[in-house]
Amino acid sequence: MRDCWLVSRQAAIAVSVTAQNVTPYVNPAVPTGTPVPGNYTGGLRPQVHFSPPQHFMNDPNGMFVDANNTWHLYYQYNPTGVVAGNQHWGHATSQDLYHWENQPIALFPPEKNVFVFSGSAVVDVNNTSGFFPDQDNGVVAITTLARYYDDGSAGPQTQGLAYSLDGGYTFEYYDGNPVIDSSSSQFRDPKVIWYEDHWVMVIAFAQEFVVGIYTSPNLINWTHASNFSHHGLLGAQYECPNMVKLPIRDSVGGAVVDEAYVIAVSVQPGAPLGGSITQYFPGTFNGTHFETFDSATRLTDFAKDNYAAQYFYGTPDGSNAINMGWASNWQYAQTVPTGNLEGWRSAMTLPRENYLTNATRIGWIMANELVDITPVLDTPLNTTTFEGNGSIAVDYSSVSSGTLYIEANVTGLNASTVTSASTLNISFTSPSSGETIRSGYYFGGDQPYFIDRGLVRGFDNIFFTDKFSTADVWNATSGSWRVQAVIDRSILEIFLEGGVHAATTLFFPKEPLTIMSLATAGLPAGVEVSVAVWSVQSAWAEYENEQGTVLGNVTDSDIGNATARRDMIYEATWSV
Repeated sequence: MRDCWLVSRQAAIAVSVTAQNVTPYVNPAVPTGTPVPGNYTGGLRPQVHFSPPQHFMNDPNGMFVDANNTWHLYYQYNPTGVVAGNQHWGHATSQDLYHWENQPIALFPPEKNVFVFSGSAVVDVNNTSGFFPDQDNGVVAITTLARYYDDGSAGPQTQGLAYSLDGGYTFEYYDGNPVIDSSSSQFRDPKVIWYEDHWVMVIAFAQEFVVGIYTSPNLINWTHASNFSHHGLLGAQYECPNMVKLPIRDSVGGAVVDEAYVIAVSVQPGAPLGGSITQYFPGTFNGTHFETFDSATRLTDFAKDNYAAQYFYGTPDGSNAINMGWASNWQYAQTVPTGNLEGWRSAMTLPRENYLTNATRIGWIMANELVDITPVLDTPLNTTTFEGNGSIAVDYSSVSSGTLYIEANVTGLNASTVTSASTLNISFTSPSSGETIRSGYYFGGDQPYFIDRGLVRGFDNIFFTDKFSTADVWNATSGSWRVQAVIDRSILEIFLEGGVHAATTLFFPKEPLTIMSLATAGLPAGVEVSVAVWSVQSAWAEYENEQGTVLGNVTDSDIGNATARRDMIYEATWSV
């Protein structure tokens, strides 16, 4: 790292808990103190994936869960257009990670030409910062402040603080910013965690392919401790680094036996399939230095539309971490048709639970397991069990959300009897337009799982790669294999073997896809296939007014009793 252009603020800074002197810049076109309204009825608008009420969204920021089990999601937000720029922090909250309430914009630019880039947030329960002398729920946002000059050229990116006295809903900028100064235009995306007795920050020296590791006793005075440099895919730059402590489980979904750390680094551009991607590295961390377990490069997704995922701060120690990512790719994020047709662009992935384990033949993996989806499950449309080969077809044109959850469990597999002709295929089709998104698994040979969006014709872009696959080696000892899928109008997410592999895939049909089909072929006798297809409730419909508009901040709305709903769902007649 070239320390010559980086100046850490080593001198003690006196923290004032009186009113700060920074008055943010507010564009007259941007609402303050009230959520941005949005219409969620469009044919391409996801119903259980979070998307902004209007305009353009990208990276998740500042994600944390508070003491009341409210999940806070902030995100890079342009409240005046459907392309990137004019960065603010949008804000939404949830009790179950599926039903989200749009909150007022949380962070505005501190100056007209200084924008609020990506960062993180922590709950300063011990008031290490001095901002919160009389409370234990003060929230500190740590963000990149990116200056641009009047001619459009990029100025320095520095790191600053904003603090919230009301649990993360409104913020004031610390008037001692920046807490880490620089003269570089490529120094950004701080992610902060607590380690034993001090704060730790990972941050990208983007075009030097360096993740800097800093420490602080108080979130204000930061000391450079070490670097994590030139690992994995380099692409053109590093972005959005994360560090997280994860449990180690003795098997997929098994018991916790230890713990370790993961550094995740997003690369843009330079992904194997083009554009942006996130890679991760498991290893050990001693409070100042990180060491990888091995030299392998691992990707969070095998498709193309999951980037810059961030882990929620504040999940209980020893439990699985939870992340959400940006469900898009910079190669086409600013041109997808939702902007022109419906006035919004981009969504987040579904929430994922994360832990480390060793997968069959692969070794270390960070499982990306779908967070319990029962809060939005509605009605079972088909529950079928058959031996050997069979098929089902489900017409879900009457499902108002247009959203399904599918799960298939295959048992009785034997490596000596399956062949490359032994398959399970899942497809979604529009009878009116003939468009289809298809996916499937080959149980023999290299055991690939594939996704093909090339037969969906509502978006044409040279970089909108249409086919993806991964080798998913099923556990021959257990003789079982499992796939889960959520299709949500214009997003398909696939989870294999409890999250050993995962994929997020955008697609933009001209007509709604309304027929789901699942079929097996070439399976030997004795193999049993259990399938369940559920309709999924819209997480937005109950918030809509008579005009179909979600006004946001629906604090009096009852999103349903998730526990009662879960009990009802588990009374289904089929067995997982």
